[in-house]
Amino acid sequence: MNKLVMATNNANKLREAREIMAPLGIEVLSLKDMAIDCDPDENGSTFAENARIKAEAVYKAAAGKTGANTAVFADDSGLCVDALGGRPGVHSARYAPKGEECAKLLGELEGTPDEERTARFVCSIAFLDETGAHSEVSGVCEGKIGYEQRGTNGFGYDPVFMYGDRTLAEMSSEEKNSISHRGAALRALYELLKERYGD
Repeated sequence: MNKLVMATNNANKLREAREIMAPLGIEVLSLKDMAIDCDPDENGSTFAENARIKAEAVYKAAAGKTGANTAVFADDSGLCVDALGGRPGVHSARYAPKGEECAKLLGELEGTPDEERTARFVCSIAFLDETGAHSEVSGVCEGKIGYEQRGTNGFGYDPVFMYGDRTLAEMSSEEKNSISHRGAALRALYELLKERYGD
């Protein structure tokens, strides 16, 4: 396998995936690279289900474009806060209008003591090989929700997610990638592909 389609047009996600997969000699292509316009209804109840829905839709679309089956992978991720019963979870992207996620979260957690502010970012990746066979890997980043927004080098919930004594938005991209849920899931995918396709 020398080509792999990632079900995204997000430049940051794509760069991270390309860097991690580079040692395998696998070219990671975006939806744009493949001229695929695909936005399936992610109505699963778990991150893994949503990732699989996305991967299967892109697998079919890629085959329609090229006339041949191409390996694909898709990720779904979000924030799970213990004090909120695991919310926002699979609804992380729709929890609040873009740019207002942190303010809403801090509002919901007002008065919640430090020891109950535990949370984790979770990322599930669904991989479909050229035959359509499905594999799944995941990654987790454990932390806490802080009391205010801090840092500018991040997006979404990064300014309130504390990893140690800093938020993810206070870290460099390299630092964040080394501990992030998506980075962990991509490294797990790398190991899976290395085992299957490596020399």
